[in-house]
Amino acid sequence: MASSLPVSRPTAARALVALVVVGLFAPAAAQALAPDDTGTPGTVGLEAGTIESPANDSTVVAIQGFHFQGQGSKKKPARLVSVAGNGSTEWVYDGSKQNARWFYDVDPLPNGNLLVVGTNPGGTTVAELDPETREPVWAERFDFHDTHDVDMLPNGNLLIANMRNWDESAQRSDDRILVYNRSTEEVVWEWTFRKHYPNSTDGGFSEDWTHVNDVDRIAEGQYLVSPRNFDQAIVVNRSTKAIDYRLGSDGNHDVLNEQHNPDWLMSEDGDPTILVADSENDRVVEYERRDGEWVEVWEVGTGQLSWPRDADRLPNGNTLIVDSLNHRVIEVTPTGEIVWEYYATWGPYDAERLGTSDESNGPTMADQGVSGSYQIYGSAGLIEGTGGSLTFAAAVQNTFAGTPLGGAAEEFATRWAHVTPWIRPVWMGSWAFAGAVAGLIVLFGWTVTEVAVARDEIRNGLRRAVRDVRAR
Repeated sequence: MASSLPVSRPTAARALVALVVVGLFAPAAAQALAPDDTGTPGTVGLEAGTIESPANDSTVVAIQGFHFQGQGSKKKPARLVSVAGNGSTEWVYDGSKQNARWFYDVDPLPNGNLLVVGTNPGGTTVAELDPETREPVWAERFDFHDTHDVDMLPNGNLLIANMRNWDESAQRSDDRILVYNRSTEEVVWEWTFRKHYPNSTDGGFSEDWTHVNDVDRIAEGQYLVSPRNFDQAIVVNRSTKAIDYRLGSDGNHDVLNEQHNPDWLMSEDGDPTILVADSENDRVVEYERRDGEWVEVWEVGTGQLSWPRDADRLPNGNTLIVDSLNHRVIEVTPTGEIVWEYYATWGPYDAERLGTSDESNGPTMADQGVSGSYQIYGSAGLIEGTGGSLTFAAAVQNTFAGTPLGGAAEEFATRWAHVTPWIRPVWMGSWAFAGAVAGLIVLFGWTVTEVAVARDEIRNGLRRAVRDVRAR
């Protein structure tokens, strides 16, 4: 009578591990093998979400794109995209045409053209782009590393935020804002941060000390500046070089936490107001200056937005928000309803609604009689986290919230949410990517274990052989 052979414990364990690995990789494999329905070349990841109220003009979006060791990704390129009011894609401008690995600021000019900032490892290019022909009218190249924002002043000069201006020989930061005359090719004015801040700010000088990501002319001789790493927005007086206004302070993350692209508004009562994408706090917030103090009036999207980097107040009172790591641009009402939504991978940085000037041009929240904190609702949910579904990072944070592991979980979730969107394949969702990472970890551990077991078996076999030889 035949008898079945028992399965050894090591063999059963290997089968179980193999099953776990296959299960972890299965969602990623299924997404990789799904039919490619991306449509027209160059429009991958570009599509309308919720369109409750069609916009009355086009919206131009600057998409940063992804790079690794200075090389741009063909699957995650820097792009400029023009979006019609109904959410359809009008045209796409590839960054390679401007030798740009990243696109940052885009500003509508009074003549209808666009002022575009693109960078690559060798420097920064500023160009005036004709949106009809998608050809540059002129272009200027600067040996500035990773400049995010350049504005054109009324006289045609360029106002530039010069970050990462590191003096290697002196081991100091010369980060600055400056005005450049294109006609004479000269810097005609500059303001250097180390002359106005203690050298110990943000932990001391570094190659990216201020990360000054934005500078806007808000009045004759006054510039609104965003030194991101200092957690503040300031107004610099061109004549006196004094700081006329300061919102926030270094390390005070309750006010601002590594913000981007603040905008200056003035209430009907004459109160200065700053609308800002409070990036690391994952919210958009508005402050009004009352009786010499900044007062938080309104915030939206706290914990729902993922690293927002631009917010503009529209003439209709709504706010246009660039939700960078959710890869979309949304227009929300004062109470948080999404009325216009456009998905734009990979890493949108700036968005401008044409016909509304290059900065905020609408009423303050105080003028609209609105205050308080509002959640965002009404998304089409085409990307995990933008609708009702949770991303892997959000699920981890929610699971451990209120427990002794809550702080560690929040730190992990924040880092995961900010890093993985750049390295995750375009076609892979956050849960599938988390499964694949877990699968790689298990597979690596299994391989290390098998190698160790094989090494021990070989070593034991050699010892037995030596003992047998000696026994003879």
